[in-house]
Amino acid sequence: MKILINRYKYFLVLVAINIVINILFPSVGQKSLDITWANTVDMLSVIPPIFILLGLLDVWVQRETMIKLMGEKSGFLGVFIAFFLGSASAGPLYAAFPVAGVLLQKGSKFTNVLIFIGAWSTTKIPMLLFEASSMGWKFMITRFFINIPGIVLIALITENLLNEKEKKYIYDNTASLN
Repeated sequence: MKILINRYKYFLVLVAINIVINILFPSVGQKSLDITWANTVDMLSVIPPIFILLGLLDVWVQRETMIKLMGEKSGFLGVFIAFFLGSASAGPLYAAFPVAGVLLQKGSKFTNVLIFIGAWSTTKIPMLLFEASSMGWKFMITRFFINIPGIVLIALITENLLNEKEKKYIYDNTASLN
């Protein structure tokens, strides 16, 4: 029981806060519950397809193939694949992290995984098309070409700021997700 409470302590604190708000300020509490319910439904519509795709990725793509395509010696090809996977994605950013975990488990280079997350968050094709239609092609292209070096730069800086022990810790934690 103690382990269960410790695992869900933040959730339980938020439930307690929601109850207090509901008692003290019923209209605000109701709005908070409505927003919480909408977010829960949104997550439940996104997470199952992501986990199905993760299962397929895990089964269909061999570790050796992933190491060859996105591993330490993948070079520009690994960066390109990371950008493509992130840009071709759909869904909110929180869906990228389980995919990133599988990429790390399969032997992807840490920098490539960071590039994948950066591309998912800023260069998604559906977002670019919406941006072009609402803000114009010039704005969309300018932002896109500014983001690409920014994503690579952030990934490289992050890679260099982490020491080997910290990277090993990250890889080990993704291995324990199974």
